[in-house]
Amino acid sequence: MTTKARLGATYLRFLELAEAICSLPSLPALDPLEERMLGSIARANDEGADLSVRTMMSRVEFGAPATIHTRLKSMRAKGWILLSDTEDARRKQVELSQAALMHFDKLSKCVMKAASTTR
Repeated sequence: MTTKARLGATYLRFLELAEAICSLPSLPALDPLEERMLGSIARANDEGADLSVRTMMSRVEFGAPATIHTRLKSMRAKGWILLSDTEDARRKQVELSQAALMHFDKLSKCVMKAASTTR
């Protein structure tokens, strides 16, 4: 098997494993925009950056501020994110929920398993 084929097989195996994880009962599904926003929140969280609702709403790649605000409310209701208080009561920090952190941990394990198995 060529290196190119092996890399493709690893990614396809990861997709299989990730799909299996996502089909297990856990958090409600996200729409594509919410998934992109979750990735952005996760990267900021990983970098230790403070991420406020206002900062998220200024991100033009996610659409209009009203759309972003609606999606943040949806993600919070679904259990993916938390909006925590700051010293300024008007500002809320956006953070991953414990369930979202566990979801990313499961996906990481899928990546490791896909990389270590050969089809």
